[in-house]
Parts: sequence; C-alpha cells; structure tokens
Amino acid sequence: MDEIVKQALVKWPNVPHCTGWLLLDRRGQWRMRDEAAQAAGELGTVIRHDALLGFINRNYECDDKGQWFFQNGPQRVYVELAVTPWIVRLASIDGELRLTDQTGAAFDPAHVWIDDAGGILFTDHATPARVAALHDHDIDLFADHASLDESARSGEFHWRAGVDLPLQQVDHASLESTFGFVASPASR
Repeated sequence: MDEIVKQALVKWPNVPHCTGWLLLDRRGQWRMRDEAAQAAGELGTVIRHDALLGFINRNYECDDKGQWFFQNGPQRVYVELAVTPWIVRLASIDGELRLTDQTGAAFDPAHVWIDDAGGILFTDHATPARVAALHDHDIDLFADHASLDESARSGEFHWRAGVDLPLQQVDHASLESTFGFVASPASR
C-alpha cells in the first residue's frame, strides 16, 4: 500500500466505502462504472491513465470477507469482478512459459482448472491461494502446451520441464465459493 494512502487512512479513518463504481473485466482491464453504466448493467469505461492504473494496482487488496477493493486514499472502493480477482496472461518468452497478472506481476501456478464454460483458471502457491482466470486471447497458447482428452475437459498443462499440472474441473457457478472471493460486493 502506498505511504500516502496509509497517511490518508490515519487522517480520515471514517470515510464511507464505495461499491459498484470499479470493475475488473474478463480481460484484466479496470473499468469505471458511473451511475448510468451501473443501472444498465454495463461494464463501464476502460481506464487508460497509466498513473491511475499503477495506483490502483499497488493498492489492490482483499478484506476478510473475500471482497476485493482498491484503497483510494481514505476510501475503500470495492471492485466488481467479471470473473475472478486476478486475470493472467500467458506468454512464451525464449521458449519458457510465463504468467503475469493484470498488475504485471509474475504468477506462479500451483494448480490449473477448467470450468464448465471452457474458462481456464490457475491458483498459485500463496496462502490463501490467489485464483486467476486466463485471458481468453491466450487459450490457444495454453492448448499448445497441454495434453487434453477429446472433450478438452481433462489432461495436463505442461508448465515447465518436468512440471505438469493436472487439469481439474470446477463449476463456473461455484467459483466464488470454491476459491473464497466475492464477485459483486455491491450486491451484498
């Protein structure tokens, strides 16, 4: 958390929380959702300002209820999640696979999952484990490094030399309860 944010929390400890205004979309983009976007159930406008994106990424955390938020100075801005709290990109760099999350940080997978909607998810080695959905543009690269059965519902992901992660199944509708996060703090 940025030092300026810590100072603001001390100075103004009772600022009300905000919900519904910030969304992390399926492709790892932060989106601002004004009242009209919220009322229409729209994703909102993609945030493109580099300094603001960096500020959001550095101050993105989770509370004890599994609700993800951006600490904006003294105000906690709860995030609506299109899929999961983390979105990862898969790339092959110099012949080695790498996963990075929407903040640009490395993501080291411990497990790989496929949901009944065909989405690929990863959990990492953290305690509690972070869950991340694979960006849909990277599905082909994932498939190139996986051995899948005919249904593409089971098999292995060849992450590193000698490190094959078995593909586990999960119901899309149970992602929140399975991985312990709240997709829509605004609806609670």
